[in-house]
Amino acid sequence: MLGTSPEFSKKRSGAYFTPGSVSESLVCWACQKPSDRMIDPSCGDGAFLANHRNSVGIEQNPVSAHLAIERAPGALVHEGDFFTWAIETHERFECAAGNPPFIRYQTFKGEMRRRALDLCLDLGVRFSGLTSSWAPFLVATAGLLKRGGRMAFVVPAEIGHAPYAAPLLEYLVASFARVQIVAVRKKLFPTLSEDCWLLYTEGFGGKSEAIEFTIVDEFKSTKSPPKPTIRVNLDEWRAIWNRRLRPYLLPVSVRNLYADTLDDQQTRRLADFANVGIGYISGDNNFFHLRPSDAERLSIPERFLQPAVRNGRAMPERQITKATVESWKRNDDPVLLLRLTRDQELPISIRDYLNSSAGRAARQGYKCRNRAPWYAVPDVQIPDYVLSYMSGRRAKLVRNAAGVSCTNSVHSIRIRDNEAAAKYLGQWSSPFVRLSCELEGHALGGGMLKLEPREAGRIVFPSISTFGRERDEELEDAVKTMQRWRHYAD
Repeated sequence: MLGTSPEFSKKRSGAYFTPGSVSESLVCWACQKPSDRMIDPSCGDGAFLANHRNSVGIEQNPVSAHLAIERAPGALVHEGDFFTWAIETHERFECAAGNPPFIRYQTFKGEMRRRALDLCLDLGVRFSGLTSSWAPFLVATAGLLKRGGRMAFVVPAEIGHAPYAAPLLEYLVASFARVQIVAVRKKLFPTLSEDCWLLYTEGFGGKSEAIEFTIVDEFKSTKSPPKPTIRVNLDEWRAIWNRRLRPYLLPVSVRNLYADTLDDQQTRRLADFANVGIGYISGDNNFFHLRPSDAERLSIPERFLQPAVRNGRAMPERQITKATVESWKRNDDPVLLLRLTRDQELPISIRDYLNSSAGRAARQGYKCRNRAPWYAVPDVQIPDYVLSYMSGRRAKLVRNAAGVSCTNSVHSIRIRDNEAAAKYLGQWSSPFVRLSCELEGHALGGGMLKLEPREAGRIVFPSISTFGRERDEELEDAVKTMQRWRHYAD
C-alpha cells in the first residue's frame, strides 16, 4: 500500500497532522469571507480544508489525499508534488493556511528539492543546501497569493534560530505589510520532539517595518492571533541578534545588557582567539576504537593507539588528565583510536585486524571506501580544549591536559591567542557566558542544547569590568528561561 511505503512514511514525508483547535483558529483568521479562495500546499488529511469550503489542497501521499477528499468534500484536492503544481498553475488565492511538511535537508533532496529551490530563487529567495522543506513551502505559497493576501501557518520553532530561516523572514517582511510570529512554549504536538510556533502574515505586496513577536505559554483557540509582546526592530534583529528571534524570549533588560556587552571594546567572542572545529570522523567507530582488553588480545602495539574522547558523556567537568585516561582504561572503555597513517609499515597483528571480518565490513562504509588508504583516519587532532556538542544543563568546556584526541561527537578547540584565552576562558561557568551559549546555540529535541561550530565561535566573553555581579541573579533567571523553552527544566 502506497501510504505505508517508506516514501510516504510520517518521518520521511513530514506528515504529522494538526490538532483541530489549531487548524480551526488559523483558517478562521486567514479566511475573512466565505468567498475567499484558500490554498493549503500540503493538506494531509484535510484538517485545514474542512474548515473552509472554497479551498484547494495539494497532497503527495495518495492515501492522505483521498482522506482529505472525504473529509472536505467541498474542496478541490490535487494529488502530487506541490512545487510542480505551483510552477504550472495560473490560479491565485486570497489566503493560505496549513502545516507545511518538516523534512530535514538530508531527505529533502532530488528533483523535488531542485524544483523547490529554483522556484524560490525565481521569487527572489536563495536558500542554502541545508534548508528544510517547510521554508520553501512558505515562499512558494506566498507567491500564489493575490495582492493583499494573508497566510496562517504552523511552523517549526526553527524559524526562531535556523540560518535558513533568515532568508525566509527577510522575504516575508519584504513581501507582507504585517508579519507576526507567535512563540508557543508548550508543545502543539506532545508526541514529537519538534517544537512548533505560529506564523501570521497579511497584506501581500506590502512591506513590514518590524516583526510582531508574541510569547505565550500555551496555545489557546482564538479567532485572531494574540496581541504582540514586542515589535522586533529589523535593524536590531539583523545587527545584534544575527537574524534570530530566540533572544526576544528574554526580558528587554537582559537583551539590553547583552547588546551593551557586545558594544564593549573589551568583549570577545570565542572565535576571536580560538579555532572551533569538529573532531575526526573515523568511518566506523566500533572498528577503529578499541578497548584496552581488545588491544591486548589482538597484540596491537601501543604506539598505534591514541586515547580519544568518544562523546560528551566521557568528558569530566574541568580537565582531561592522565588520571582521567587511566580511569577510562581501567573501565575497559573503547577509547583507543587505531591511528594509522599513509605509507606506514604495519605489523602483522594490525594487518590481521584490518583483514578480519570486522575490517572487511568497515572498509565498505562510505567514509572508508572514499579515502586511501581506507584505514587511515584523517584529521586526528590534539585540541587544547574539548567542547560538548550537545548538552543538558550547560555546555562543557574541558581543558585537554592529557593530550587526547576527539571524535566529531564533540568540538575541538585550538587556541590561537594564549593571552586572550587565559583572560577570558575562566568565565566559562559565569551566568553571562552560559546565557550566551543558550542564545548562540539552539534547542534540540529532548531538551538538549546544540552548539554547531559556527555557533560556538559566537559565544560571548565580556570583560571582567563590563558589569558587576549584581546582575548575576537576573542572568541566572534568563538562563532558566531559555532552558524552559527548550524543555530541559520541564
